[in-house]
Amino acid sequence: MAVRYAILDTNVYIGHWELGLYTTQLELVRRAYIVRQSAVVLSELRRGARTRAAQRRVEALSRVLPIHWEPSAEDWWITGKLVREIGDANDWEVVKRREFQNDALIALTARRHGAAVVTANTGDFSLLAERVRVELVLVADS
Repeated sequence: MAVRYAILDTNVYIGHWELGLYTTQLELVRRAYIVRQSAVVLSELRRGARTRAAQRRVEALSRVLPIHWEPSAEDWWITGKLVREIGDANDWEVVKRREFQNDALIALTARRHGAAVVTANTGDFSLLAERVRVELVLVADS
């Protein structure tokens, strides 16, 4: 049996930590995949950690799962094209394109490692899955 990897998207961590969501789905993910950290996700979590408790939680996550996958130069290059093309097709404003950029970087990093992306962001990642051919594991409120 081949080893299967997954990256958890930022919204999954936030939903789980702040609202107690996705408990059942995350247990299934832990059984089926080896979870690796995305440097992009860690950056988003750190940027949004406003309280000391949230900061400690993100720092602990970074230490507990020390393997951090980061986008390559090629991932950045492809992301620029994806953001332009998908953004133009959907008439997105600059702010939406910036948000989507991180999602594209996460998806491309996962694809390069043969990993799935575990996310609650069905909209953006479904657009990416069509173009990037990355496996998605969609979670919903549980």
